[in-house]
Parts: sequence; structure tokens; C-alpha cells
Amino acid sequence: MNVTHHTKSAEAGPLRGAGRGVQGRLGTLRSAAITVALGLPILVRPATGADWPQWRGPTFNGFSPEKGLPVQWSTTSNVQWKAALPGVGASTPAVQSGRVFLTAIEADSAKTWALALNAETGGTLWKRLIGPGFFGKTGNTAASPSPVADGERVYFLFGTGELLACDSRSGTVLWQHNLQKEFGAFHILWRYGASPLLYAGRLYVAVIHQYTAVKPVAGLPKPASYLLCLDPATGRVLWRRPRPTDATAEAMEAYTTPVPIETPAGPRIILAGGDHITAHDVEDGREYWRSPSCNPLKKRLYRQVAMPAYAGGLIIGSVPRGNGMFALRPDGTGQLTDAALVWKRRANAPDVCTPLVMNGRLYVLDGRRKLLSCLDPKTGRDFWRTRLETRQPFQASPTGADGKVYCINLAGDVFVVAATDGKILSRIAMGGRGCRASIAVANGRLFIRTSDRLYCVGRPAR
Repeated sequence: MNVTHHTKSAEAGPLRGAGRGVQGRLGTLRSAAITVALGLPILVRPATGADWPQWRGPTFNGFSPEKGLPVQWSTTSNVQWKAALPGVGASTPAVQSGRVFLTAIEADSAKTWALALNAETGGTLWKRLIGPGFFGKTGNTAASPSPVADGERVYFLFGTGELLACDSRSGTVLWQHNLQKEFGAFHILWRYGASPLLYAGRLYVAVIHQYTAVKPVAGLPKPASYLLCLDPATGRVLWRRPRPTDATAEAMEAYTTPVPIETPAGPRIILAGGDHITAHDVEDGREYWRSPSCNPLKKRLYRQVAMPAYAGGLIIGSVPRGNGMFALRPDGTGQLTDAALVWKRRANAPDVCTPLVMNGRLYVLDGRRKLLSCLDPKTGRDFWRTRLETRQPFQASPTGADGKVYCINLAGDVFVVAATDGKILSRIAMGGRGCRASIAVANGRLFIRTSDRLYCVGRPAR
């Protein structure tokens, strides 16, 4: 397993959800930090317990507190509804307040769409044409970023840089930006694919790319990788914080979504890419610290795909291309040294799939080797490892709920695995090609996206 241990970590509190006003939300975060500092327990309080408002769910880590979820189903049995989609896409559904939000791109015309479905029936509530998109060489498309919903508005980001907010009920566009037109062209080999983050009453978008290859344009900001923060109600840009790197070539590029964490020192936004993990202030984006390089040999093709996880009071990072994992303390300032590392390991690490955190354990899907591992986040040691017997790799990230881990491969085969011991409980063929959307959980049901359909699986709505 090749786990190397460093000194013991300090504990930090688990996440709470988004959806409150900024001042009240930050007050809660300060109280949480005090509680952690005193060594008192903090309970996870999801943003909206029965919903799945953004890509990694209500707790930002792939976990849902929902219960009574199915183990067995098919494309016809235990299916509440299925809906044909206007096109393909890797965007994971956002389920909020009785609506399901998706993006899609048409195979023939490359037109991109934003749409809302009725969560009870699968009927289309509204559909909005956004504009032309693209199909990348590795399966990435303009419809890869996942939408985010807060009950009033839904926020869509496309790989073209189109960022817009729509009224959740009517689909009316409330505000819109094009990030490439306003801040400069993206330079990412396999095209842009990160999702926005809604947290603490603000909307965050990360653009981590090979900015040294972008030609400056008069009237536009100097090319840079950056973290952008907007007012979700108005779309007003609150700040744009450049994020420099010492990486070179494709190693400068990342497909990672910002991750919010709470630490004894306060809330932070975590970014991975450009050979480092960085921690940023939630209010102005300033950088607190930068991890040791995960690419000390300066390999040129080390793009970052998997996001970091936060578990056991530690940030769990991954080395690009499945070449290792490491645990990092969330505190410190400036350029951190290897003393900040608690453990590192080379075996069974993810390349594309972001780890799942559930009930104090870390679930890592090595999508190329089709291996699911359950780790102790404080030590990096395995509790169990299970091989998922399939020829097709996994690029969707695992979802956890109700004591089960749900994984879907590119061919649309869903594996249901017991979280306690890794036993494979079922394997269900949903069909399709290029299935890259993670499974969403809401109201006791699974929302499973294949290449042409969205399935709602499980019990009738409560």
C-alpha cells in the first residue's frame, strides 16, 4: 500500500451547507470555528437535507443523509420515471425544491441547453437554448459543468464560459456573463469543465488554465488563472483573484471545482491545480497558504482532474494521473513544506473521480483500475478494497448515502457497494455510452443520467 506517515493532524469541523445570507452564514462559521477550537463536536447540517443542490451534493463531498435508497432496480422496474434529454452531457443533475436542473448539448448541431424537469413526473418545466458548444476529444463537452440551485435561482455554467442565472420556476434569465469575453480566453487542452460553487451566499467559479499561452488583449485583464466571486442575486462581480503557479505546460491546467471547508481558523475555499492546493479567504479570495508541489519532477502533462476532499480534519489531495494521494493540514501560512503533510500513498489513487466522504471514512474510486477503496482519512490506511468487475472505466465520481456507495461507469453500469465492508450488493445495466455524470440523491430517490436519458429510481415521493 506504501503509506508514509508524518506527524499527527489537528481536528477541524465538518461542513455545513449554503443557502443563508452572507452575514448570518459567516457568523455561523465563526461559531463553528470556536466550537472546533474547544474540541466540541459539530454536527453536519446539510444545506437542504432532501435535495442535491450542486455537483457534490448538500455537504459538498458526495454524501447525502437520505435513507431508504434502492439496491435493486432496472431500466423498467422500480423506476418512478424516465425522461429523454435533448442531448448528452456530463453535468450531474441539481435537485432542488421539486425541480431537476440539467444542461445538455445536441449531438448533431452542438447547440447547448439549460432545462428544468418536474422532480415528481420527469416532465419538462422549461428549456432554454444557450448557444453553440463543443465536443472535446476525450468526451468533455460544453455541457460538462454541473448546475447549482438555491430554491429561487439556478446557476448554469458551460464550457464556453457562458455563466447565467435563471429563475427556478420560469427559466427567465436574470443575469448573464461570458467569462472568456470578460476575462480572456480559456487555454485548456481538453476544454473547460469545472462547476460553480454556491457557498456562504456567494457564487464561486475557478478558471485554472495555461494562462501563459493566452495572448493579451487590449481592454481585457492580464491573462491569469483565477478565482471569481459573484453576488448570486445580481450577478455582480465582487472580486477576481489571480492564482499564479510555478507549473509548466499542461500541468498548469485543471478541471477542478472550488471546495469549501471549515477550519479552526475560519472558512476557506480550497483550489487544486497547477501542481498545488491553495487555501483562499471566502470574502476576498486572498491566498492563505500553498501546499508542497504534487509534481516535484515538473512533469509537463500533469493536469489536475480530481478535486480534493476534506475528511478527519485533513485535506486529502491527489497526484495527477492516479500517481498518489496525500493528507494535508488545513492551517499554516505561505508556502507550506512537507512538514504539513500527515501521510501520503501511491497505491489505488484517483485520476478523474473525486473521493467521497461518508461517516468519517474516505471512499476512493480508481476509475482506470476499477478499484474502490475505503480509507481511514487520518492515516491513509485501507479498511477494504473492492474490484468492480467491468471492462469500462469510471469517470463519474462516487455518491454515498444510506450505507451504500453508488458508482456508474462509462457504459452506464451502476455498482451498488456496501459502505461497511465493500461487498457488491448489485450491478445494474442502465445503458448508454460516455456516462460521466455522478448520481444525485434526493427525496429517497436516485437520479441517474445516461447518454440520452435521466432516470428517477426509488420510492414514490414523500
